[in-house]
Amino acid sequence: MFAGSHQLTVDEKGRLAVPARYRHALDAQCQSQVVITMGYEPCLEIYPAPEFRAICESIVQMENREHAELLKRAFVGRAVECELDKQGRISVPTLLRRQAHLDTSVVLVGQINRFELWAEDKWTAMYGEGPDSILPTLKDAFRALKR
Repeated sequence: MFAGSHQLTVDEKGRLAVPARYRHALDAQCQSQVVITMGYEPCLEIYPAPEFRAICESIVQMENREHAELLKRAFVGRAVECELDKQGRISVPTLLRRQAHLDTSVVLVGQINRFELWAEDKWTAMYGEGPDSILPTLKDAFRALKR
């Protein structure tokens, strides 16, 4: 399970050092093979390869062909397979960094079965304490959570 958030730096070669606490889990779960793609938020999504394959299978099985084709083009079509290097880094492709408006300061956010990679300023604007924060709406989400 991936949880927590980490402020990280993307180096000049587009590499991101995955926090050590996740490296062992990724190695055990997917031999350090991940897939990076765009999601519907203004961030990148990073999946263990088996998790991404399961999503692709779900897309293939969708009854709504229009939605399936859209997801294949926008979600699967932008996906890039990566492997953590010996230093625990992944190379984030330039095109994906540009599409997600990532510079050197980023936030890696655990999302149970995947990660999101946000530009630090976008993450702070949406989930920090600024005027555009969505934090006040969390009360309804917590109430809807069945415990």
